[in-house]
Amino acid sequence: MTKTIPAAPVDHRFPCDACGANLRFDPRANQLVCQHCGNTQEMPQTTTTGSIKEMDFRRALDQHLPEADIEITRTVACTTCGAEFEFDPDVHAAECPFCASPVVSDTGTHRHIKPAGLLPFALDEATAHKAMNDWLGSLWFAPGGLTEYARKGRRMNGIYVPYWTFDADTASRYTGQRGTHYYETRTVVRNGKTQQVQVRKTRWRAVSGQVARFFDDVLVLASKSLPKRHTDGLEPWDLSALEPYKPDYLAGFRAEGYQIALEDGFSEARAYMDRMIARDVKYDIGGDDQRIGQIDTQISAVTFKHVLLPVWLAAYKYRGQSYQFVVNGRTGRVQGERPYSAWKIAGAVIAGLILALVAGFVIANTQ
Repeated sequence: MTKTIPAAPVDHRFPCDACGANLRFDPRANQLVCQHCGNTQEMPQTTTTGSIKEMDFRRALDQHLPEADIEITRTVACTTCGAEFEFDPDVHAAECPFCASPVVSDTGTHRHIKPAGLLPFALDEATAHKAMNDWLGSLWFAPGGLTEYARKGRRMNGIYVPYWTFDADTASRYTGQRGTHYYETRTVVRNGKTQQVQVRKTRWRAVSGQVARFFDDVLVLASKSLPKRHTDGLEPWDLSALEPYKPDYLAGFRAEGYQIALEDGFSEARAYMDRMIARDVKYDIGGDDQRIGQIDTQISAVTFKHVLLPVWLAAYKYRGQSYQFVVNGRTGRVQGERPYSAWKIAGAVIAGLILALVAGFVIANTQ
């Protein structure tokens, strides 16, 4: 059966009824706001709130998803960092929000699995900027110039970052050994004296068994543009608050296209599942110590979602170096490059040496 491909990409712009300017989603008011004339518009209601569609993993790999689950968007790719994100069709040149390098719109399109849900931004740009400035101010050795530059710098970019979530049923059979500790008394000679000491030993016994676990919403980053150590540091995300996907939430924000393919995302999720299953096996083996011989896992009912999570992003170029800071758009948690000032570090070292010399001088005079 031949699939019908949409003739035109999805347009995520929402014109104001009053003046025709583009509306923007306001996290504080949870509504669409026109920044030109101040007109507001309520978010459209949905009858599926709290119910987000899970998609069949195998059907997606076989490219048998319904056309309704596929979306085409206009994207631009940064030639410096490789980020791919939606671009306003009316804008033909700008800076990449991920690395601050200049990029030029290329009018390309990206056909991908449509997001099933998203977490709307809860913090506005001013709140996120303050959280970033407070975080930078708490870093002792951050260059003062960078901190001041960030405080007075350009606005942060609101980015919806792509993730996969995976659900799966697992049933695992295992073989291994249970270790039980016991102690033997031994006589040893230490410093010319004979002593009796307790030496711990382990008695091992072969065991086998089975464990089962249902995995719900194993979260996998689908972006290569942000360092994983930074996005991991933004967790936890309250996935129970996911909203069914509505393009209105994207009004005024950018959405990054996923760069980690679905199958590769599941490989990462499966590695996490295997670690959790191994932990379950050790708990099931019991005893004082455990050895795992083999685990045979049957996995079934694998489903997934493509979801978007809100991140405020700032990328600065300061004295030839790029610095990137990210803020959880729901909680205000901040992660980023930890900049260091050579002058501040040198000053701290010199101050430490002076204090050590003064302390030594005082001690010497006291004696």
